[in-house]
Amino acid sequence: MLEAALRHLWLPLAEQIASYRQAQSTTLIQGILGGQGTGKTTLAKILTLILSHLGYRTLSLSLDDLYKTYSDRLALQQQDPRLIWRGPPGTHDIQLGLEILDRLRQPNTDSPIAIPRFDKSAWHGAGDRGTPEIVSGADVILFEGWFVGVRPIDPASFDYPPPPIKSFADRQFARDMNTRLQEYLPLWDKLDRLIVLYPVDYRLSKQWRKDAEHQAIAMGKMGMTDVQIEQFVEYFWKSLHPDLFIKPLLQDSRRVDLVIEINCDRSVGKIYRPSKFT
Repeated sequence: MLEAALRHLWLPLAEQIASYRQAQSTTLIQGILGGQGTGKTTLAKILTLILSHLGYRTLSLSLDDLYKTYSDRLALQQQDPRLIWRGPPGTHDIQLGLEILDRLRQPNTDSPIAIPRFDKSAWHGAGDRGTPEIVSGADVILFEGWFVGVRPIDPASFDYPPPPIKSFADRQFARDMNTRLQEYLPLWDKLDRLIVLYPVDYRLSKQWRKDAEHQAIAMGKMGMTDVQIEQFVEYFWKSLHPDLFIKPLLQDSRRVDLVIEINCDRSVGKIYRPSKFT
């Protein structure tokens, strides 16, 4: 499976990104959108390795790295108790992201740039800013995250939403998260291109997350119970439901350049460009 992925996806994709970088004079910002378990972090790591071998200074930046500090998120939770976990719109430092991307795009900069890195293990798993990575610049930035590039939708979509958005409170939470997405648009406007990793069934994320937690527990690490995982994943679906926010992007040729389907066994399925005629 790895050899097939290398031959049919990773190498061609890295070469394609390299050609896009050659065609412009500034740092290329390649967005990677993918829900839990779709392999966006793994893809970014592999592309970073291949592009580095091709001679391109490549930096992987996660939306997670832009989380607000632990103390700031505690204050945020006081303002909005619904933000029980990090992750949804509103829990990130958007201005920090804009500053980082702008600095990385400055031509011929020799001054060191501190790239934020998030430590998920801090504060008993609540997470906090860790030690930043110091770089002098990058030719390619792989900017990945579970809602990178996702844009607000028509509020009427929440009148009859899909489960687990059921109660009035659920619908209001979804509407509020949709409104907060507006704050992220300046960040998404920095993207040169966007790849979407899309599972054949978004509900697979639950099982994939359970598999990951079971493996962690088997290795002696801390992990969530299956019930906690169910609640955790559904919390993200309630904030930005994949059917409402990500599925429409699969046919949006203005915003998305490539869609990579992920099969049930997490292997790569169809790879296609959104149609310009839909």
